[in-house]
Order: sequence, then structure tokens, then C-alpha cells
Amino acid sequence: MILQALYDYYNRSKGSLPTFGRELKEIGFLIVIDKNGNFVKFEDRRIDKKQAQKFLVTKSVGRTSAPAANYLYDNSAYVFGYSEKGDSEKYIECFKKKVKDILKASPENDELKAVDSFYQHDMAIVLNKMKEDALWPEIEKNLNKKYSIFSFLIEGNTKIVAENDALLDLLNDEAVDADQICLISGQRGHIVETTTATMIPGSQATAKLVAFQVNSGYDSYGKEKGGNAPISEEAEFAYTTALNFMLRSDSRNKFMIGNRTFLFWASNNDEAGKQAEESVFNMFGFTEQEDDPNRNIEQVRKTFNAIYSGSLRTSLDDKFYILGLAPNSARIAVTYWSELPLKDFAFRILRHFEDMEIVDTRKEKKPYMGLRSILAAVTLGGKSSDATPNLPEAVLKSIFQGLPYPYTLFAGCIRRIRAEQSLNITRAAIIKAYLNRINNQQKINVMLDDKNTNQGYLCGRLFAVLDKIQDEANNQHSIRERYMNSASSTPAAVFATILNLSYHHSEKLNEGRRVWFEKIKQEIVDKISPDGFPTHLDLQDQGRFFVGYYQQTQWFYTKKEEQVTE
Repeated sequence: MILQALYDYYNRSKGSLPTFGRELKEIGFLIVIDKNGNFVKFEDRRIDKKQAQKFLVTKSVGRTSAPAANYLYDNSAYVFGYSEKGDSEKYIECFKKKVKDILKASPENDELKAVDSFYQHDMAIVLNKMKEDALWPEIEKNLNKKYSIFSFLIEGNTKIVAENDALLDLLNDEAVDADQICLISGQRGHIVETTTATMIPGSQATAKLVAFQVNSGYDSYGKEKGGNAPISEEAEFAYTTALNFMLRSDSRNKFMIGNRTFLFWASNNDEAGKQAEESVFNMFGFTEQEDDPNRNIEQVRKTFNAIYSGSLRTSLDDKFYILGLAPNSARIAVTYWSELPLKDFAFRILRHFEDMEIVDTRKEKKPYMGLRSILAAVTLGGKSSDATPNLPEAVLKSIFQGLPYPYTLFAGCIRRIRAEQSLNITRAAIIKAYLNRINNQQKINVMLDDKNTNQGYLCGRLFAVLDKIQDEANNQHSIRERYMNSASSTPAAVFATILNLSYHHSEKLNEGRRVWFEKIKQEIVDKISPDGFPTHLDLQDQGRFFVGYYQQTQWFYTKKEEQVTE
């Protein structure tokens, strides 16, 4: 299903992707030669330290241990016989043979003649001349970079030889035998023996999503490599091109979580599909350098609400795909795969927003439901990159699959509140979302719930009232600083003390304010168990304590007339 979905993505995006047999390849350095094949200079086509200009060239070959040259472009060992290991002779001979074969197919092409003439020179002398070029130190320093690929440019031309249309069209003239049925397309075609590399961050350059080995236990009926799982050249080109397109550095169909690479796409290229893809990128495709990674979260909510409600039209056949990949030795490991109707996917995203929603009295109501905000809330120093290794992916799967949020997220949130004596909106939202997903019987509301009789929740509300009284009386929060941790875990041990302190604080308030607070305290205390305050609260009720505290505190921040109404 993964390959089929990638194959369909290529077909829906044909206008923006290379046609069969071609690819956009980063080529960092050009060898400029004259019409007689003499070396003139190197030309730098790097954009920055991480990427280079892309050229539309013939699709790169799949390599095993045997040398295989690309079509008029390749690395330094193939193109001019230079390698750090010093074993490049077999590679340059392979490349020279490739040039000869292409020249035989197009003997009148002047550019090919110039390239062929280049290889008629003594390559040792040519290499020495290359080393005198001003760009050589940069070339030598960056030999292991992915953009350290070389091709030829004829002096005075603007197009490199490898992207000459006449030469590229030679490939389309080759006869192909339709010998087997492709498992992806269902059509007869020439079956590939090996597949193209589709490297991801952290993987080897030769890593592949689908790889075949000889004598690995998967060979059967005398068939080897691709013969065991027939994939036609056209289908293999389509799915690898789609995969590499979404893996490109500036892709908006990709985001990273630790060493995991997640790709996502809609089955349809209509407005709903485009907006869904853009929304997922806005929600998860962030970088640590962004000032506000959540700035587009509210638009994400609106988009998925429009999809789910039907105001942004979709069909029952529209689907949304998410593919999680991880580096794994020579291959790429699939760590996650989801295929859902687009409306169902929209519902799960909206459910995340609903579960995370909690009262917000801030003047600037900044979104807090993005993954980075959630992770930052449970890490020391507030850096999402410092989250425990498996937590980000676990939270992600909870959102995408509608599963309970991970216990480690909830426990980490409680731990940070205790350590920092700080309960912000994101932490309160995390606790509410976690508890609501594991307990459908007693849901926590968005706003303060005066009907909630959970003892932990009531203790949290009461503690917020006592904290507020002290704040108004003395303009300090020593109760919160000294007693919050014990009040949230062993209420019976401390509430008698802080209630007594509260009476002294209340004496400093005017009579109207004192009576008002007393009514609120009494309303809460009346719901406490007749047996008194709980001797111990388990971790879930500790979470309810903090939500009760947060919601009661936020209630105090509302306008005075709203308080009177309530």
C-alpha cells in the first residue's frame, strides 16, 4: 500500500515532477571544457554549505558492489579519477565506457565529442591541472557531501551536457520488453533488478526503501533480487521520484521528529488536499529557529474544521497518508504508516484541539496545541529538542491515531510543575487532555466546573482560593511556594494549616471582599468528603488538583461582572 500510494502521488503531481527516466539532481561543481575537450576551469554551483543547484538529468543508477556510471554526471572517482581512497581507476574506466556508448548512439553531437576528447588526454596530467584550479581546495574538502557531483559544461554554453534534451531523449528510444506484471501498477513492463537510493537524514547515501539481497533467504523459484517482487521500471521511477521529491530539503510534505522523518500527502490534489497538507506542515513542520512555531495553529484548526464539516468539499475516496521513516543500516526502516479517509483524519486533528482546549484569559491568546509547545512544557529549560527520545513520536501517534496521550507526557508534566512551582496553560491543557482520553466517564470541562466533585479537583480549587486571598491581602504567594506540592499529594496533612493561615489573611481584606471569598470557600468545602480531606491523591487526582487550581485561578481573572453572574 505504501508503494501504491507513492505511485499515485507521482501520477497526481506529474506536472511538477520529472518525466520518466529523469530527475532533479544536485550538482555542486561543473568541469568547464572547450570544444576540443581541454580543461578550462571548475565552476562552483553550490547555493550554500548544505545544498547546490539542481539540474534535470537522467535518473541515477542503482549501485551494488560493481561500478555503474551515471549519465554524464557522477562523483569525482568516476568523472576524473580522484578518490581519497586512491582506488578510482575502475570507476573512471566505467565512466569513459559510458561516454563511448552514448557517443555511439549520437555520433554527430558536438558536446559529446568534446567530452569524449576530454578523456583522450592523459588523465594524470589533466588531474594535476585541475589541482591548480582555485576551486580545488573546496572540492577536496567537500568530497563526501551529497552535492559533490560533477558534470561538464562546454565553454560558452549555458546548459550542462548532462541536461542536453537530445541526449536525454536517447533513453526513450530504447526498446523495453514487457516481460512481467508489475505489483504496483498491474501493468506489464520491464522489471527492475535493484531500486534507486532514497536516502533520508541520518542514513547512508545508498539507503533504499525497497532493497533486495542475493542469498538472503528471500530468493525463490530461481529468481533473484527484483524478480521476487516484480516492480516495473516505470512504477519504480514513479514511487522513488515521489519519495525523493517529498524528501527534498525545502519540502512542505515532510517534518522531522528526532531521527525520524515523517512524510505526508493527500490522495487528491484538490483544494482540500492542498490545504490539509499545508496545515499538517504548519502544525508539525517547524524548526528550532522559528520565533513562533505555533503562529499558524489557529488556521490549521479552521482548515480541518472546514474539511470535517463539509464546507471544504471532499469525496469519500479522498485519503490522507503519513509515512514514518528511520535510518537503519543500509536500508530505510518504515516506523509508521497511516492511511485514513481525509475526513477521519480531520476529525482526529480536531479531537486533539478539543482535548487540549482549556480556559485562556490572556490578552494575546497564543495557540498552545502544537507539538513543540507540548514538548517544551515538559522539559527542563523549555526546549522541545530536550524531550526524552521516544516521547515526541508517541505524542504524534496519539494525535494521528486518536489514542490516549502517553503516560510519560502526563508524568513529565506533573514533574515539571512540582519542580518549578509553575502551572501554565500548556501544562494544564496537557493534563486535561490526558485525563479526558483515559476516562470517558468524568470529563474535565474547558471552563471551571462547579459541579465536579472529584476530591483532587476540589482540593485544587480550594488551594487556588487560599492562594488568591493571600495575594490580595499580602501581595505574596508563600502558600503556593511552600505547600503546593504537599497539598496536591497529601491534602489532609496541610489543608488544616493553610486554612488557618487563610483566616488571618482574610482579616486584612475589606468586609465585602472577605464575605465574597468566604462564600466561594464554603461552596467548595461543602463538596469535600464528610471524612475530611483525602490523606493521599494518586497521580491522576494530582493532575485533577492542578487543573482545578488552574481553572479556579483563571476564573478570578475574569471580569468582575462575569464573576457576579456566575
